[in-house]
Amino acid sequence: MTIYRDLGEIGPGFGPSAVTIGNFDGVHAGHRRILRRVVALARERGWRPSVLTFDPHPAVVVAPERAPLLLTTPEERAARMRAEGIEQVLILPFTHALSLVSPEAFVRDILAERLNARAVLVGDNFRFGHEHAGDIHTLERLGRKYGFIVEVIAAIRVRGRVVSSSEVRRLIREGDVALAGRLLERCYTLSGPVVPGHGVGSKQTVPTLNLASGSALLPADGVYITRTADAGVGRLCPSVTNIGRRPTFGGGALTIETFLLAPLEGGSPARIRIEFLKRLREERKFESSEALKAQIFRDVARAQAYFRRLSFTAETRREPQQ
Repeated sequence: MTIYRDLGEIGPGFGPSAVTIGNFDGVHAGHRRILRRVVALARERGWRPSVLTFDPHPAVVVAPERAPLLLTTPEERAARMRAEGIEQVLILPFTHALSLVSPEAFVRDILAERLNARAVLVGDNFRFGHEHAGDIHTLERLGRKYGFIVEVIAAIRVRGRVVSSSEVRRLIREGDVALAGRLLERCYTLSGPVVPGHGVGSKQTVPTLNLASGSALLPADGVYITRTADAGVGRLCPSVTNIGRRPTFGGGALTIETFLLAPLEGGSPARIRIEFLKRLREERKFESSEALKAQIFRDVARAQAYFRRLSFTAETRREPQQ
């Protein structure tokens, strides 16, 4: 895959292209449906399957008070797009000047002239141009004028919910990581450096790996069944993760503490990746460290039962049909 970070990097070899446009935060099930259609159409017509996305999120520029915490970095989005067969991604810097571009100028100067678009595929809620003045009808009209076809891909539903990045974010904030994972078609993941803890776990409860929270979107405070791996290499290991403020020990700054149910390969890692599978319970204050430790072991037992069921289901699916 080729990643471009400015229009100035685009050469004549970019097109002819089949391109989709959007933020694609999370690269969820709805996004993947569009990406797969882009790839199929491009291969059918001999075009380049391409994506135009933005960094930062447009809301950071036009409405910073409403700018969301993102599910993925631009690099993570590009990697997931590559896995779907996309060959080139333009991560266009979103600036105040770009926010003022009219729908027609955007189509003429960027899609038609620079990207040599022969097909543009978008979701049914697509808006573009200054003050979101353009919609899918505008795009279809301009496509006829500038020589590309337009395909509108309908939104998909999972368990009665329209799949969108905002819905995924809402579910994660509420702690429903299991349903968020269904919308994403993968587990929600946090990655980052391991940082020193307060030393309480190793002395009074159980030893944990502590993830630096950074600026990522975090699930609601609580205890989760997770899988953890060294962020560089290594397999995923079953784990239990607590997100919260340690109320049993007087509260304080938010922490993300993971107790491993199996050892990681290669010793203590510098960075870890945590996949969130299911919320076990909310965080709460216990009468003593002993009471908290007993609850942790109950949480671990529930997590182990969950992984046994997961393993049994996976084995059953692999059995040959008689």
